[in-house]
Amino acid sequence: MIYVNVRALIIRETEEGEELLIQKRVKPHEGSSKPFELPGGRLEKFESIIDCLKREIREETGLDLQEIIDPTYYITTTSKEGFQVESLAPYAVYQTLEGPVDSMGIYFKCKADGELLKQGDSSEGIRWAHLSEIKQLIQKEEVSWVDKAGIQFYLNKN
Repeated sequence: MIYVNVRALIIRETEEGEELLIQKRVKPHEGSSKPFELPGGRLEKFESIIDCLKREIREETGLDLQEIIDPTYYITTTSKEGFQVESLAPYAVYQTLEGPVDSMGIYFKCKADGELLKQGDSSEGIRWAHLSEIKQLIQKEEVSWVDKAGIQFYLNKN
């Protein structure tokens, strides 16, 4: 079985430059390692990708999705006999080629607003980090294996 996830590159502009929202992953069954990661998680059965993105951001950070930043575009189409299909163009997609979990994920660049939680659903240490700090965290191997490639993709495009 392959797991399908959404991942949020939540961006904000400050006087010092661009920042991303990061958090520490807290899952008891995963041991004491608590890498930094992006908000996100697994789609529930027949859950819309965009609805999952909104839900995961809210559960893990307390923020509400404000805007999905271009080049993302999506459209939902409905066909007869009760089938509904969501088609979209996300910012990036990842697939694990080996490792502990067979998964693929969809990255969205977005903005969110609200008040950050001190601790979210399986997350803690939720905070904004400048891109220079993010680069250092990657070099020190302090970013989760699932988000390292997606963040590097983002940093290389900016």
